[in-house]
Amino acid sequence: MTGGAATIPYHDADAVARATPMPALIAALRQAFASGAYRAPPRLAADMEGASLLVMPAWKAGARLGTKIVTIDPHVRPSVRSAYILIDAASGLPVAAMDGAALTRRRTAAASVLAASRLARRDAVTLLVLGTGALNAPIIEAYASAFALERILIWGRDAAKAEGAAAAAQMLGYPAVTVATVGDGLAAADIVSAATLATAPLIAGTALRPGMHVDLIGAFRPDMGEADAGSFARARVFVDTREGTLEEAGDLLQAIAAGAITADAIEADLAALCAGAHPGRGGDDAAITLFKSVGTAIEDLAAAELVAGSIAR
Repeated sequence: MTGGAATIPYHDADAVARATPMPALIAALRQAFASGAYRAPPRLAADMEGASLLVMPAWKAGARLGTKIVTIDPHVRPSVRSAYILIDAASGLPVAAMDGAALTRRRTAAASVLAASRLARRDAVTLLVLGTGALNAPIIEAYASAFALERILIWGRDAAKAEGAAAAAQMLGYPAVTVATVGDGLAAADIVSAATLATAPLIAGTALRPGMHVDLIGAFRPDMGEADAGSFARARVFVDTREGTLEEAGDLLQAIAAGAITADAIEADLAALCAGAHPGRGGDDAAITLFKSVGTAIEDLAAAELVAGSIAR
């Protein structure tokens, strides 16, 4: 709600979702990466006597800047809390505040599908989603907005949660069912999107088939991993940002440490893909493509600008 002169609009999780329909959000991220005008320094991390504070700023020169503020406290629920503040660069005044967790979930899924639009086969019809957490629904929404999906397969360690996620997707009209094992899903999938907290690989390179696209969202710490070294060795590798993935992406760093690939094997990042500096999959329909992301504040800012734009609509 908007009050007096000292009040800025706050967009809760539902408002963020309404203001970021996936086609528009994917297009906003594409424009942000292609423009080269957005900048994001390394995030600030600080200890708060048992809790953690993360501050993730980004800016677009001469336009807007923003920052996501995340607190992680294992002693409270929810343990992860987040807010985003968008600021007008010319005046230095805040423009809007919004739910940072919802913003993160939606921009993360949109970034994966932005990459898939360049890397997956256009005739992909079967999506496998690994993980039943908060990203499950946005991932399904994002991929269904860009691909003519005929089947959505869902796997989770907890079968009941997987069934619940499939039922929720079905209620929204998506053709979702569960699979008993990751192997069963990989045997049928054209695209696999993993958003888990796995610390041991779920995806084996030997199970990947020609033409598949692998989307790795989890493993945002060096000790985590969703795909084994063989997956990286068999695939053409792409990332959201080189700096971020080479610092934080667990399964990518493990593949490099194992000698399966080198950092030079990364073909391109999202900026190069969106700007047309790299053709992505191109005409190589038999290639296995792999996109590894850890997230960037550039995505937060582009998504927040889209949310703020809803004020005028």
